[in-house]
Amino acid sequence: MAKRLFPRSIRGRLTTLATLVAAVVLAVTGALALTLGPDNLHGLVETRVELAVRRVASEARAGQLPATLEAPARVQLLQVVDADGRVLATSPGLHHGQRLSGMRVDKPETLYSAESTLTGLRDEKEAQYLIMAMKVRTPDGRLVTVYGASSLSDVNRALSWLNAVVFLGTPIALVIVAGITWVVVASALRPVERIRVELAEITGRDLSRRVPVPETGDEITDLAATTNDTLDRLERSAETQRRFVADASHELRSPISALRTQLEVANAYPDETDWPATGARALAAAERLTGIIDELLLLARLDAGAIPDRRVVDMCRLAEEQVRRRAGGKIPIVVDMCAHAPVLGSPVQLDRLLTNLLDNATRHAAHRIDLRVWVEGDHVCVSVTDDGDGIPPADRERVFERFTRLEDARRKEKGGSGLGLPLSREICASHGGTLKVADHEPGARLVASLPLYREQEPSADSPHRN
Repeated sequence: MAKRLFPRSIRGRLTTLATLVAAVVLAVTGALALTLGPDNLHGLVETRVELAVRRVASEARAGQLPATLEAPARVQLLQVVDADGRVLATSPGLHHGQRLSGMRVDKPETLYSAESTLTGLRDEKEAQYLIMAMKVRTPDGRLVTVYGASSLSDVNRALSWLNAVVFLGTPIALVIVAGITWVVVASALRPVERIRVELAEITGRDLSRRVPVPETGDEITDLAATTNDTLDRLERSAETQRRFVADASHELRSPISALRTQLEVANAYPDETDWPATGARALAAAERLTGIIDELLLLARLDAGAIPDRRVVDMCRLAEEQVRRRAGGKIPIVVDMCAHAPVLGSPVQLDRLLTNLLDNATRHAAHRIDLRVWVEGDHVCVSVTDDGDGIPPADRERVFERFTRLEDARRKEKGGSGLGLPLSREICASHGGTLKVADHEPGARLVASLPLYREQEPSADSPHRN
């Protein structure tokens, strides 16, 4: 297993990354400071001394040399010496007759510089100075040398501090950066840790708990809110699943119990049993079981978002086929349909839609069923109307809940599993349509609306076949 270059935790990785970035920045900054700092500091001193020397040299050329030279700020010493070594003018920092330097100055009007250690000056201490000198000619023809000096103590002190900051301050700064990053990241991730702990304690048996939502208003707040929304959906889904399983078990138990009772009675009294009638009742119970299972499987596929193969289906042709299969039934079906009603969908599911609607109407109709198919705008509408007891307005949405059977249907034992209408609505929804209970007296009227399929007309630029 390859060795990790960075720590596993986000806290460690961010701390390491921040420390590395700070180290690079401080290293580059320190290198530039150590490279450019000494030259810049010495350059400032040289500039001040050079300006002072040139000013005094200009006074000497003009013959306006005072006996006491006024030194500018940060230039401690100025002196003018003739060719015989006599001091013609000096700044207050030198004692009378004391010469500033014995450095050799050969060419006139040329500026020379050197560093030297001087003692016995104003502060009476040994110090390092930058000395600059220039030889000029006075109006009476004499050559005089102008000296200027500035202490390098401030420069050396600044360079000492610079070295201390670079070599000692950089490690301290890195430790501070690492510590601050560690603490800040830990504070930022503390809500995430609380969310993790809460999620670890949430189980499938108790989905009512929620993770804490921090009030920071940042991405972690959004994460916690999204997590709670997901838990809400999971709780609703789990509750629906538990209710669905309980209802399915109850609905399956009834026909299985009836079938078992019939078979046990027939087996106990074989000589007194009407076997053809018993077989017919057992076959009817088995068919009901098969229908419930088929509807449950189709609902499960729809819930899972399964998309079957789709093609253009004419709802008028499907309706005609349904009527043909039901010819000779005890409840007549009156048909009113248009010539053509194309829908893009699954033929099997759309046929099941019509089957469920007509089966529901057959169970509740008294004398007739009206089946109508028509095109309205961009939709194909299918209505199935019976002349039975109807659906109370308060129950018009409840009938689309799974395993819901109204008290009237249970009392009259009209059969049904309570899955037909919910499955029909799911089929309509999966095809981009709707299924509703419309106002009608007497009886009930269910209207399905599906998107109309329109063939795309060929453009003027598309090729035509001859």
